[in-house]
Order: sequence, then structure tokens, then C-alpha cells
Amino acid sequence: MEYIKILTEHEKKKIEQKLNEQFGIKGIPGKIVMRGAERLSVFTGNADEKEIRKIEEIAPIEKAGVYFAKLINEDIKLTIEGTQILQEQIKKGIFEINDGQAEEWMMGRELNIKTGLRGFVVMKNRSDLLGCGKASENKITNFIPKSRRLKNRG
Repeated sequence: MEYIKILTEHEKKKIEQKLNEQFGIKGIPGKIVMRGAERLSVFTGNADEKEIRKIEEIAPIEKAGVYFAKLINEDIKLTIEGTQILQEQIKKGIFEINDGQAEEWMMGRELNIKTGLRGFVVMKNRSDLLGCGKASENKITNFIPKSRRLKNRG
């Protein structure tokens, strides 16, 4: 059975502090549920760990809560849902792309561009947040799962 843990207030504050450093996010609405050693979900219900396990065993749901971030070493990578849930709070670590770049991005392709940024960045096209990529000197690495990518129209 998968490891599930509802983070304590102290553990949640540490995650929020890191999110603030990276993206300007001040707080997570609800409890943070850790799955395994790296997957973070936000859960706004009143259930405890034992009750969440029970719900997941008997109900036809994928998981209780919404998977919003992944711990990667000392950094946090937001999922597409994470960028959308927290969009009003994200104030930094944003990289804006044009419509053509957004289409390439949503097809799962890396963007070979200089950003002046390092580490995880939130990809933005117009008013839409499109998940996170990892910026390095000459490119932004894409993490969109294959099952969620746009199909090539050609």
C-alpha cells in the first residue's frame, strides 16, 4: 500500500516557505497530503490519514485531494493543476511565452530559449498558467505527461 501522510502544521509551513521562495505563494488552502516520498496533494476535507485510506479503498476515485506539486531534491515542481489552483498567489518564477511557444509546450516539447532564470519556472501564455518547466542556460525542460500532451495536427 502507498505511503500516505498528512503533513503537520510545522511540515506544511516548511513547504509553504519553499513555495514562497520559489513562486511567491503565501499559503496552501487545506491540508497537504504526502504520497510516497515526493508527491504532494492538497485536501480540503476533514478526514484523517486512516479515513483517507478507507475512502480510497472503497470509493471509485483515483486519490483523495488534488496532486499539486512534487518535491525534487530541495525544490518544488508545481503540476498543471497546482499552477491553476494557486494562480492568484504566484508572483515570481513566471516565464511568459507566446502562442506558438505555448502550442509547442503543450505538445511536450522543450523550448530552446534563454530565460535568464534557473530552476523550476511557471509557464504562462496570456492569462493561462501551463504547469512548470525547468529552466537552464539555453532551454526549458518540459514535464507535461505524455497522456496530457496536445497531439500534432500535421
